[in-house]
Amino acid sequence: MHEWGVLWDLDGTLVDSEPLHEETLVMSLETEGIAPPPDLHELVVGMPAKLIHETFRERYGLAMPFEAWSRWRSRVYLERATRLKPRSEAVAVFKELQALGVRQAVVSNSERPIVDINLRTIGLMEPDLITVSRNDVRRGKPDAEPYLRAAWLLTSDSAAITVVEDSPTGALAGLAAGFRTLFWPQSPIQAPAGVIVVSQQDDQIGRAHV
Repeated sequence: MHEWGVLWDLDGTLVDSEPLHEETLVMSLETEGIAPPPDLHELVVGMPAKLIHETFRERYGLAMPFEAWSRWRSRVYLERATRLKPRSEAVAVFKELQALGVRQAVVSNSERPIVDINLRTIGLMEPDLITVSRNDVRRGKPDAEPYLRAAWLLTSDSAAITVVEDSPTGALAGLAAGFRTLFWPQSPIQAPAGVIVVSQQDDQIGRAHV
């Protein structure tokens, strides 16, 4: 019998944090006189910080070194994290599965301090919760490594693992790992081929999909 496991993305999936991430990005750009592009959300959603920095350095002339830029954004994010809200439908499913004894883990492209503050803010930080941050792997999403590491830590049979994601970048990571991948975005966005698309209005995701 396969042991069921669910691997959750964090930013945009369990916590409505994308607006705050983008706010800190816009602020960092404006400090250097760079106007944010109109397609900012589509450009960066699900993308790891280092790749975002490289993109804006190459396309728009962002001059701040990555380490300084990353520290600056993290500081601003942590200062404003109290405004974060859970994605209520997803958190309800997480808790429902938790009550049923389903093994779960959280897999994020964010750095460890961001992962921890997000989980604490939405009330999901627990000592035994398995989490994988960008600091814990060599390659972030869309590489398969973050989800493969989480599955290994979860010790669940890979044939019974479901990934839940809100971004194409993260969904590609789930697919690359060979896992059943649900794509549950907060706003209309093109789904990668091979995912199971969940309606934005579907509050029965726990029973109907996961």
